[in-house]
Amino acid sequence: MKRLCTGLDSSLLMPRRQILQSFGAGLGAIALADMLGQASPVRADQGILNALHHAPKAKRIIYLYQSGAPSQLDLFDHKPLLNEKHGEQLPESVRKGQRLTGMSGNQSSLPLAGSPYKFTPHGQSGIELSELLPHTAKIADELCVIRSMYTEAINHGPGTTFMQTGSQFPGRPTIGAWLDYGLGSENDNLPAFVVMTTKNKGGQPLVARYWGNGFLPSQHQGVRFRSGDDPVLYLSNPPGLDTNSKRRMLDALHDLHAAQLEKHSSPEVETRIAQHELSFRMQAAIPEATDLSSEPDHVFDLYGPGSRDPGTYAANCIQARRLAERGVRFIQLFHQDWDHHGNLPSGLPSECQQTDQASAALVTDLRQRGLLDDTLVIWGGEFGRTNYCQGELKPNNFGRDHHPRCFSLWMAGGGIKAGLAYGKTDDYGYNIIENPVHIHDLHATILHLMGIDHERLTYKYQGRRFRLTDVHGNVVKDILA
Repeated sequence: MKRLCTGLDSSLLMPRRQILQSFGAGLGAIALADMLGQASPVRADQGILNALHHAPKAKRIIYLYQSGAPSQLDLFDHKPLLNEKHGEQLPESVRKGQRLTGMSGNQSSLPLAGSPYKFTPHGQSGIELSELLPHTAKIADELCVIRSMYTEAINHGPGTTFMQTGSQFPGRPTIGAWLDYGLGSENDNLPAFVVMTTKNKGGQPLVARYWGNGFLPSQHQGVRFRSGDDPVLYLSNPPGLDTNSKRRMLDALHDLHAAQLEKHSSPEVETRIAQHELSFRMQAAIPEATDLSSEPDHVFDLYGPGSRDPGTYAANCIQARRLAERGVRFIQLFHQDWDHHGNLPSGLPSECQQTDQASAALVTDLRQRGLLDDTLVIWGGEFGRTNYCQGELKPNNFGRDHHPRCFSLWMAGGGIKAGLAYGKTDDYGYNIIENPVHIHDLHATILHLMGIDHERLTYKYQGRRFRLTDVHGNVVKDILA
């Protein structure tokens, strides 16, 4: 080595350990880039995909997740036969021996329950919607209502985990984490993946894995925004530490991390550097992004009652639009308490009253601002509800159990075909008879709209290459604009 290097400037020479580390890291990055169809490695704060797999229709997603499973039979999937046969037993020819949950599986009687709510066609598309959704009805021609969703999950925890991660088992990355991993952020001062929950709500608990990074690097987990003076926990400087001192502290910490990286390459150290720097930039960006006082009165009027109260669903919808304007790639709102095993006639209208106007307003607001065409909005829960009553069917009261065999959700904007009711269930609203859409198919379609081939965005973990759609999923081309 010395003989070959004779005559070279000694400042250009590198220790053998550093040469091997750099050479090995370079080969690894080249191999990874080749495997993912990339030209070269990318910065730690950017996505792993240097180039999209095809032209995207959407740049960002706002996912309005309705936790607890809204009753499709009372909102989106009109079944007059259930009203005609109200109180009669669910025919075995319809059930076909399919499993029921432990909450109604032991019932000696499974009486059919017709919806007490009137359904009416709306817009030029003629999509039928329940009277409980008068504001959503006004944007019917913007919607693609999928009435043929299905899942294998039969309880809330596995159901929501499946809808968010593509697996019923905890530990997988969520949709937002996959998008952040693949595409990175469009904004240097805000997270790529933001989560908000409606305040003061009960129902099934919301746990952090629903917006977690799973086995992806931790920088890809969702950042939860809260209502109040500190939207992001631990972001503000502690007493006695000003911005200049914080900057000097981070510079010193960066030097220590850099020294560590010279000895041992570590993705976690690189993640810590990126997260510290993002948090510093967020200190200036978050107050402006979360200050709704700059919104004019007509915006609050559009989103309806509660929109001036931070932390409500309506206020979170306004916040979602503001974040979309500022380049946040994946924004998810969680609204609880749709789990109506009983008292559906009182519980369901209450949830619709809290969400209907704001959900429709968000779509309208995005359209007015020229953002809807490249923003995908999704509204829905983890599974559906049964066509029979759980417990005793009373004249003015009933409930519905979990039903994974079919449920409904809607999508709008972002390359989705507008004014479309897609898929069909049988006259009893129990089984799908036309165009079934599995959760894996939904995920494949979401990634497709963002310019990603769902089979090519993978991450190697414990010796296997994982993806959001596992080994399943087909893009639902019929709903693409």
